[in-house]
Amino acid sequence: MSDDIHTFIDDKVKSHDIALFMKGTPDFPQCGFSGQTVQILNYLGVPFEGINVLASDELRQGIKDYTNWPTIPQLYVKGEFVGGADIIREMFQSGELQTHLTDKGIEVKQSA
Repeated sequence: MSDDIHTFIDDKVKSHDIALFMKGTPDFPQCGFSGQTVQILNYLGVPFEGINVLASDELRQGIKDYTNWPTIPQLYVKGEFVGGADIIREMFQSGELQTHLTDKGIEVKQSA
C-alpha cells in the first residue's frame, strides 16, 4: 500500500466519528452488504462518512491492507475498526452496536 493511500485512509478513519468504507455511496450503494450497513446506520440516525472504495483500485486494496480484513464494507467508529456487514448486522440485532456507539459518545436516535 502506498504511503499516500495509507495517509488518506488514516485521515478518513481518524477525522470522522463514523467512517464507512463501502462499495458505492450512502445514496447509491453498489452492493447489498454496503447497502445493508447504510440502512442500519440510517435507521440508528447516526451521521457517518461514506467512502467509495470503487473510486480507485488502490483504495479498494488499501483498505483491506489497512485492517488486514478481506471484505468491504468496513466500519470504523472513533478510529477503531468495528467490522464488516455480517458483524455490524449481528451487533445491531443484539443491541451491541447501539451500546458501542453510545459508549463512544455518539447519540443513537433509534434502537432495534
